[in-house]
Amino acid sequence: MHYGVSESKESFVLLTEGLRKSFSFGNSKIEVLHSVDLTLKKSESLSIRGDSGCGKSTLLNLLARLELADSGSVYWEGKKLNASEKPSTHEISKRASFLGVIYQSYYLIPELTVLENVLLPNRFLDRVDSTQRQRAMDLLEKMGVLDKQNQIPGKLSGGERQRVAIARAMINYPEVILADEPTGNLDERTGGEVMDLLLQSCVEEETSLILVTHNPKFARATSRSSVLQDGTLNEV
Repeated sequence: MHYGVSESKESFVLLTEGLRKSFSFGNSKIEVLHSVDLTLKKSESLSIRGDSGCGKSTLLNLLARLELADSGSVYWEGKKLNASEKPSTHEISKRASFLGVIYQSYYLIPELTVLENVLLPNRFLDRVDSTQRQRAMDLLEKMGVLDKQNQIPGKLSGGERQRVAIARAMINYPEVILADEPTGNLDERTGGEVMDLLLQSCVEEETSLILVTHNPKFARATSRSSVLQDGTLNEV
């Protein structure tokens, strides 16, 4: 995925150059990602498919700077980040507002209520006020779970938990949502409903989306599609 000569790195909300990542197993080293180049513009959506274990989740973790690459660069809104170096304090702070992440397993805090879970990213920014609370309530209403705001996650169905997780990811008006198999633990009907809500929310809020999925139908619903195979990302 190379950008045109007339396009600058600042044209993309997220971009990578030459990302490489390998893991060691005893005396062996397995290269999972081989010089991955990726581009994503504002309000654009990109799906990534690939066999289990091919490195899709690893790639998302590199984009979010949750893991270190062996080499390569990640650009957030045109700013170059050395993907093989630990993120700075500034990067960690920016991540809370630049990125929203949705996982297959939800990762809601079991002791917190639904509303408290949605507001959690704001607490990292020390920014919880009436405006943010209203934003959380509006998102829960959009997700169809406003009536669950005082429940704990253990009282919710899988589909309801993922709706809450989407609301949490959207709370800080992120530029990019990274969604790692967000419907993987849901049945087909519920998964379709959740995916529709996610795609619709990204369009309405002009949020860019990178979606990792095994579902061909969901992959076709994004504006661009790609496949991760043999460590390389190729658009299809």
